[in-house]
Amino acid sequence: MNPVSDLIKTLADQYGRNRHNLLPILQGVVEQETYLSEFSMIEIARELDMPASEVYGTATFYSFLEYKKMGKYIIRICKTITCSMKEKNQILLAIEDMLKITVGETTPDGTFSLLQTNCLGFCHKAPAMLINNDVYTELTPEKVREILTQYLNKRKEGGQNGN
Repeated sequence: MNPVSDLIKTLADQYGRNRHNLLPILQGVVEQETYLSEFSMIEIARELDMPASEVYGTATFYSFLEYKKMGKYIIRICKTITCSMKEKNQILLAIEDMLKITVGETTPDGTFSLLQTNCLGFCHKAPAMLINNDVYTELTPEKVREILTQYLNKRKEGGQNGN
């Protein structure tokens, strides 16, 4: 059996096999695989006995459900007016310069993906970013470099799969 199929079966066992549990199952796949492949969406549809088009429609509606392969660490930069007024572009430039990628790209080693997203809910502490589930606020270019260095060190300490 395929590991993704096994994961989907496990999630369906955990949440239940009906369309009301689609979102937590999608989230569970993304947590484990970093994205929803076409195969995983078809498998979810089969497991929940629903049209694959509905699974795809739901998956592509939500911005935190990626449907292309992402890096181990997904950096999401808030793109709202508040963050922009607090020099979000300087933060973005610092990340792009350090990682040598632009928005929408993943580093060649698969460690980081860089995305912009709508409001993270931290306008009072702008600019803000999210790395996987970790929130960082009141960013400066220097602070961002320190944060990314910590993630790079995690990768080096843990080998290729780093923790």
